[in-house]
Parts: sequence; C-alpha cells; structure tokens
Amino acid sequence: MTKSATIPGLRVGDLVEVRSAEEILATLDERGELENLPFMPEMLGFCGRRLTVHKVAHKLCDTISGSGIHRMDNAVHLTDSRCDGSAHGGCQTACSLYWKEAWLKRVGPGTPTSSVSGRIEIPLLEVNTRKEPGPDGRPRYSCQATELMRAAPTCLPFRDLGQYVTDVKTGNAGPIDSIKAFLVSLFNRLQDASRRRLPRKLWFRDGLPWGFVAGKAVGRTPTAHLNLQPGEMVRIKPKDQIMLTLNEDRLNRGMGFEEEMARYCGHTARVQARVTKCIDEKTGELLTMKNPCIVLADVVCSGAYNANCPREFVPFWREIWLERI
Repeated sequence: MTKSATIPGLRVGDLVEVRSAEEILATLDERGELENLPFMPEMLGFCGRRLTVHKVAHKLCDTISGSGIHRMDNAVHLTDSRCDGSAHGGCQTACSLYWKEAWLKRVGPGTPTSSVSGRIEIPLLEVNTRKEPGPDGRPRYSCQATELMRAAPTCLPFRDLGQYVTDVKTGNAGPIDSIKAFLVSLFNRLQDASRRRLPRKLWFRDGLPWGFVAGKAVGRTPTAHLNLQPGEMVRIKPKDQIMLTLNEDRLNRGMGFEEEMARYCGHTARVQARVTKCIDEKTGELLTMKNPCIVLADVVCSGAYNANCPREFVPFWREIWLERI
C-alpha cells in the first residue's frame, strides 16, 4: 500500500477534486481502508468530481457506544456527498461521507479538469462491505459508520480546548458558536456529576442535559400514521407535545428523540423521504422498520449541543412528531 500526500490546511469552502479510482486504490490496504477508514463502493461515483469542503472532520461523536467526542485525522466532509446505501442493502441513513485528504487534491477554479474513466467496479471494495453473517445467518454490513471507532479510537477529553480553536480555524464554526458549544458541554458535565453525587431533590431540571428532553409517556408509547410523502410540507410539533410520546429512555417505539432534534421544534420543513431501512451501527445488521420514519430536507444534527460535531447526522422523525401543513 502506498499513500498519496495529504493536503495541508484544508478549510471549509476549499475546492478539491476527488482523485481517480486507481489513485485511491493505491492508498488502500487489503481491507479497502486507509487509516482504518473504509473507502466504499458508493464513493466511486464521485471520482473526478470537484466539490467544496463542507466541514473539516477533525472530530466526531460516538453514536455506537456513547463514549463522547473522538479525534479524527486527515479527513473532511464534502458538499453534496452522502452515502446512497446502494452497496449496503439499500440503507437509507444517508450518512455524510468521510474523505481522507489522500483521496483528494486541491484545485483552483481555472484548473483543467482531470480525465477519469467512467465508474468502475473494484471487487476489493464490494467484498469488504460484508461482515461475517450473524448467528441467525442474516447478512451484516461494514461501512464507514460501523467502523468509525476503529478509524477514530482516541477520545477527545473535555478539557481539550484546542478542538474549539480548530473549529474556528477551519471554518467549521464561528467563535460565538464555539463558546456556546463549550458552555453546553460544561453544563452537561455538571448535570452528570449532580446525578451521580447529589440527592434527587437537589438536581437542577431533573439533572437533564441542555435541551431538557424527558420522556413522559405513560404505558406503551403512542403512534400515528399520516402517510406523509416526499414533497409535502410539515411542521415539527412543540417539544412538550413530543415528550408525551416518549418513554423514560426518550424512545418512541424504539426510535430516539434527542436535544439536537428539539432545536427544530416549531419549524416547518419539506418531507424528503420515507425511511424503511437502516444499518445498525453496532452490529452491521440491516434493519427493516415496522413503521416508516421521515427524513426532512435540510434538517440535520448541527452539533450545537455536541461540541460542534461536524458529522451532520440526518435524524429520523416519527410521524407522530409532525403535523401536515
């Protein structure tokens, strides 16, 4: 395996070109990975294309085990580059793809476009989309999301203020937003300490993290079927109404509602898709939902309550949390 030179100092808004499949293949090991990050078949269609840096992926939140913020090296997110799940059973999670800097080259607006062949198939990449089947024999998948903790094993301590400086330097977030994100993280740490060390009567707002989302449903959580279709406009219900649909674990029929989602309460948005399939990041199993969920256009996790995490995960919405306009 050989590694192409990385691009020093990439910032939000920089124009880059995705290298050819042959160049990228030369950077990969026998697992189809670079620094434990898979290059997936869904990414081949971007080879030769010019895109701008959307976020510098120098850190990410752990959505597998909830261990906090982890450090990622030499990677960025590019505009309009999300996984379409075509090589992973039709998964509809639409994760923002991670691009190692070795897979890109910086270009100027007047630089001639490189000549690349059409999309090609690389068996190495296809083979490595699968893990060993589960105990029930069902297929399990491997993708960037399932392997993130191998690609970013180092946890960023809360006291590492350099992560917020990097957010500002790279253009991921402005100074004010970075200060707010730090203060939210500090508040949440204090809330966590109070729950562990103080009697319940001394907890502030029940010891909840900032955003203060609590499940208030009694018994089995309710459901609703609106049969929302792509293109329809909806309004996200107020937080107080949504909390009545959540159990004590803030779940509605197994689907979580979090503080980052609560920031959109009261907003209107257009339905982008109905979701029925997603990969379980912990096991790699492709899950089929009994009740489809909704993806809303331009509604993503901004990281405001998660240390400016640039991952921009796409949240799934139960129809009971929405109302048709």
